[in-house]
Amino acid sequence: MKIDQDTCAGCGACVPYCPVEAIIFHKKDPAKRRKAFAEIDREACVECSVCFKAKVCPTEAIWDESLEWPRILRRAFSDPFHEHKGTNVPGRGTEEMKTNEVTGRFRDGFIGVGLEFGRPGVGVRLGETEKAIKRLIPMGVVLEPLNPLTQLIENPQTGDLKKDVKNEKVLSAIVEFIVPIEKAQEIFALIKVIASEIDTVFSLDLINKVGPDRDIPLVRELEKAGLDYSVNGKVNVGLGRPLYQP
Repeated sequence: MKIDQDTCAGCGACVPYCPVEAIIFHKKDPAKRRKAFAEIDREACVECSVCFKAKVCPTEAIWDESLEWPRILRRAFSDPFHEHKGTNVPGRGTEEMKTNEVTGRFRDGFIGVGLEFGRPGVGVRLGETEKAIKRLIPMGVVLEPLNPLTQLIENPQTGDLKKDVKNEKVLSAIVEFIVPIEKAQEIFALIKVIASEIDTVFSLDLINKVGPDRDIPLVRELEKAGLDYSVNGKVNVGLGRPLYQP
């Protein structure tokens, strides 16, 4: 995103719409014969296009520019309407945790794990997600192949991302994988280590099938690990037509 400073009216209307505070407002400075204007910090901008789509600029000074590799990744991970090439899925992750009742990807005895790095107001450099990936792969974790972050891995044996993408800043990116529930304590312990090493915020998403007797094995594992969980969990009730054989 760019702001044409010649066209900018200096009203500041766009400033509060930026989720990562990348729009800098410069006040009028008579001593320098400078009018008030807004400017986008290119390093901080995640290319989400919110400032442009909000249509608050009275002089249409905000540009939604065409982006090249690797900067285009900022938009791919930050604009929920941008479809990733290679996954054909818009947004920062896959749809698996939201559609398990029809896809059946998460079976009995397994848990799905998502580490959602970054949030509005913070964001994340892709290099921070690499720290988690490099911790997980030596444990035999297989990352979700359709996740757009997985597709940026250059070395599957080490988890190194492509060098030219590591410094790209995005609003959020998700590390997704499945593990047997027997490995839950090992994974939770490692996630605590990851939390101490990264320079951003993250949330932990988990999914587990509910048993016929309404038992949820994952809850016991969370309590054993000393991890609090939200009561506002999402329940997929299985009203869709299954695409798999239960």
